[in-house]
Amino acid sequence: MSGILSGIRVLDFGRYIAGPYCATILGQLGAEVIRIEKIDGSEDRFVTPVTENGEGGILLQVGHGKKGMTLNPMKPEGREVVKKLIATADVVVANLPVQTLEAMGLDYDSLKAIKEDIILTHPSAFGDVGPYSNRVGFDGVGQAMCGAMYMSSDGDEPRKLYGPWVDFSTAMASCIGTLAAIMHRQATGEGQVVNSSLFGSSVLISSVALLEQSLTQINRVGTSNRGQNAGPADTFKTKDGWVLVQAIGWPLFERWAKLMGEEQWLEDPRFKTDQDRGDNGAILSERMAKWCAERTSEEALSQLEAARVPCAPVLSPQQVLEDPHLKAMGLLKEVDYPGASGKVPVTDFPVKLSACDISVRKRAPTLGEHTDDLMKELGYSEADITDLKSKRVI
Repeated sequence: MSGILSGIRVLDFGRYIAGPYCATILGQLGAEVIRIEKIDGSEDRFVTPVTENGEGGILLQVGHGKKGMTLNPMKPEGREVVKKLIATADVVVANLPVQTLEAMGLDYDSLKAIKEDIILTHPSAFGDVGPYSNRVGFDGVGQAMCGAMYMSSDGDEPRKLYGPWVDFSTAMASCIGTLAAIMHRQATGEGQVVNSSLFGSSVLISSVALLEQSLTQINRVGTSNRGQNAGPADTFKTKDGWVLVQAIGWPLFERWAKLMGEEQWLEDPRFKTDQDRGDNGAILSERMAKWCAERTSEEALSQLEAARVPCAPVLSPQQVLEDPHLKAMGLLKEVDYPGASGKVPVTDFPVKLSACDISVRKRAPTLGEHTDDLMKELGYSEADITDLKSKRVI
């Protein structure tokens, strides 16, 4: 099936999430994406193992729709294969340190010498300028250094969010930049480098807290799940679970206060504005906690929803999988994968286009699944391929 980016070839030298998922989105938009990894499998292939062969959840989620090729670009013969691949490509995605890019011949100058209009998409931990530019890092580094972990603490121990939101947000930002670079190339014939960083993405998501601190010097400390700029905004224990409630803005607070039977608070100066309610949020959370403790989650959510107050159950991963709205939206696409105990539920890109199908279409590749076909396409014979395999080049 052709797509929006039909005719665009992407070489995915990325690892883990920020680079590979950028390439995945490009693939869902119609590009041909080739995942290139180590001879014995790159590290990200085996994170969170879920198949009998040890392939992991990261691979199955961010590797779908790609062709798979194994290659050692550090060997002379491997460098020649890289050059031939680059000559056929439009975009190279590589969230690798600059020194590694240079060693593999994937730095922009090397790429441009092979193909003048190539686009290099280079997510990194801290970007390519500044005192931290040579540091390596994962999602947690961004979470730790943007203020989010500090502000998510309970006033004592900082708390990291379990899901890698920095990685995925960086991947999506990288994809936006790559799409812009493709449009620029179509208009001018010029390639370029697309830089993004975990640190930059995490700072963006923490930007309002940073802006407030810069202008007010308020020096906030964490209050765990309780919001500090409106209220009630917190998580609350019920008879059989936990729920989250967020009353932001006067109309929601008014509805909430009436539901609680605390209509006198509508005239209380402590709760006049969102920020007043955030400053006095402990009082609101205490009242809400008492109300929730007397009800099951279903009862609490039913009454809150009837009052049109934003709320949600706190779900376990199994409960998410069983959620009827998730099924109705079709966000999980079930695909077969060799060695998996059942259908693999791959989460689709959460954007739908009314005129184009950009949904998940194919599973992630097994290790080196398409190597032979791609090598033949580059002009290598069966004998060449056998020889390069014996030398562990491919």
